[in-house]
Amino acid sequence: MRAVLQRVSHASVSVDGTVIGQCGQGMMILVCAMQGDDEARAGQLAAKISKLRIFKDDAGKMNRSLLDIGGSALVISQFTLAADTSRGNRPGFSEAAPPELGKHLYETFAQQLSDHGIPVESGQFGADMAVELVNDGPVTIWMES
Repeated sequence: MRAVLQRVSHASVSVDGTVIGQCGQGMMILVCAMQGDDEARAGQLAAKISKLRIFKDDAGKMNRSLLDIGGSALVISQFTLAADTSRGNRPGFSEAAPPELGKHLYETFAQQLSDHGIPVESGQFGADMAVELVNDGPVTIWMES
């Protein structure tokens, strides 16, 4: 699975002008299931992210995790993270998991993150979404499991 994490002050996602998910201080996570991914990989990625120390401690050093700060997460499906731009000018997405599996793994990832004690809200799989966020830092990290 691939993910892009953004440390945020707050973030929200809307569909047709209605906010369907939001978070305060924490992370906005774009996630994509890839060919060959399974529930174990979703769980590994969720565990790693829940413990990732990207929040400042009292000395201003990135030394605290989402759990440490009592933060929350906004998880959004993003199949375009699978983009292959190596040929031509139009990205290919054949490395993304098929939609049914992608949706299952996206939901599994969000549930696993919640199971680690992180309050989680999410977007709508396959929908045209509008995402708003205030990137804190900015801190943006790309991960793959």
